[in-house]
Amino acid sequence: MAGVPGTGGLLDPDGAMERLAEWKGRINQLAADTKAMSDQLQELRVTAADDNGLVEVTVDSSGQLVDLWLGQRIHRVAPDVVARTVMNTIRAARQQLADRSQAIIADTMGTESPAARAIAERVGQQLRDADPAADGPDDQQRRW
Repeated sequence: MAGVPGTGGLLDPDGAMERLAEWKGRINQLAADTKAMSDQLQELRVTAADDNGLVEVTVDSSGQLVDLWLGQRIHRVAPDVVARTVMNTIRAARQQLADRSQAIIADTMGTESPAARAIAERVGQQLRDADPAADGPDDQQRRW
């Protein structure tokens, strides 16, 4: 019966303390998992290369380009091909970053948590929907 000592009701001090301790343990574990997830995501970088050896790019945890390598073969192709290859390779790196980020979220927070699923979905959406061309100069300057 609720409220009667020794029966596990709301007014049972021992039962209430036990439930509070369990709740605190779950909150502490969630905080630890969230910190581990955040640390891993912050350190994440992905490097991708095109299949023809023209371009290699590295993006950081937010999907921003942090390194660009151009192979010697770029001298044998048209500049617009190089530009398109760079942009496509950045998109590919961001796709890989989204996949890895979602795997980190699943590994650290699980897949059962609505919060973890929401975070994973949002991260994936932000990275996959990002347009690398929008991160740079306006259209006129891109043509130079």
